Amino acid sequence: METTRLNKLLDFLKNEPNDEFLKYALATEYLRLNETDKSLLYYEDLVNNHPRYVGTYYHLGKLYEALNRKEEAITTYETGMAIAKELRDNHAFSELQSVYQEAKGFDDDDDDY
Repeated sequence: METTRLNKLLDFLKNEPNDEFLKYALATEYLRLNETDKSLLYYEDLVNNHPRYVGTYYHLGKLYEALNRKEEAITTYETGMAIAKELRDNHAFSELQSVYQEAKGFDDDDDDY
């Protein structure tokens, strides 16, 4: 039962192998199934081959953090922020900036000084 959604996504991808939404959905589904290696492959494919699919950067960065790859997470957030800024996607920029600051160890209180 768990793999029904996964199998459907994989079937869709066979027909549309370059569809970034399907790759994103697969990465998310593999992560939900705790198959982090496969999830990582799809997220990294997205940033390498579909760099303007800005939603990827948040989730890839969080996955890197979960895998104790903090520097890669920070770099991912930085790249995502630059792309979100270029695309004028203020919502994505704000989310990425928040997790970036958290990863760098900045507190909300730091803005008060």
